[in-house]
Amino acid sequence: MTETVKSLEELCVERGMRMTEQRRIIAQILEGSDDHPDVEELHRRSVKVDARISISTVYRTVKLFEDAGIIERHDFRDGRSRYETVPEAHHDHLIDLKTGVVIEFHSPEIEALQERIAREYGFRLVDHRLELYGVPLKKEDK
Repeated sequence: MTETVKSLEELCVERGMRMTEQRRIIAQILEGSDDHPDVEELHRRSVKVDARISISTVYRTVKLFEDAGIIERHDFRDGRSRYETVPEAHHDHLIDLKTGVVIEFHSPEIEALQERIAREYGFRLVDHRLELYGVPLKKEDK
């Protein structure tokens, strides 16, 4: 039996949130983002759909979604909180310090190593977050 993936809006309703039109728009923009937008970028994208959406509405909505556990906040050392929907499958991040580009990846080897390290210290791993920071190699370094 396959489980259908719920939309951000469906998750909000499940958690008892009243879904205003502005919250729906912000949820749809977050869900459709293939990057990790900050609040200012979410606001820029939102006002293209509804010019009445204020930056404070975006801040409040993002906080509400984060508190409900349906989006995650990341601080990728660029001074801005950036957001993504809670992923269906775990992934880690590689951040280009020069451009701010965020690459999502999954490595079974890294996952196994983290599990092994936790066990060696007497822990059962229940959650983790891995962020790698780097700069592109120069051609002569490759």
